[in-house]
Amino acid sequence: MKRLLLLLVAAALPALGADPPKPQWKNLDATLEPQKIFEFCDKLAAGEKRRFHWKSSAAVDFNIHYHEGPEPIYPVKRDAMRGDGGTFTAKTEQEYCWMWTARNAKARVEGQVETK
Repeated sequence: MKRLLLLLVAAALPALGADPPKPQWKNLDATLEPQKIFEFCDKLAAGEKRRFHWKSSAAVDFNIHYHEGPEPIYPVKRDAMRGDGGTFTAKTEQEYCWMWTARNAKARVEGQVETK
């Protein structure tokens, strides 16, 4: 009975004008010298999703990675990009890092990664 009541209350909240929680975003803004990196890390549970988008003034290598021991695992890895975006879904609970590496030119990276 309590479960049914909770379900009914949860279903009624949107009709009562209760807004769902607004996403929070981490603003990204970094100027990278050639061969230097910038990264943002966040712990995600398995199945958790994060939206992201970014652009760069010069081509950069981009990846989303985590570490198993000393080895990095790359669920996303792209070379020579000037921008990207989408939704990343964690397959396992890990601290994931969005990382940009300047190639042979100085690069300014700007964008956002959704936090909780």
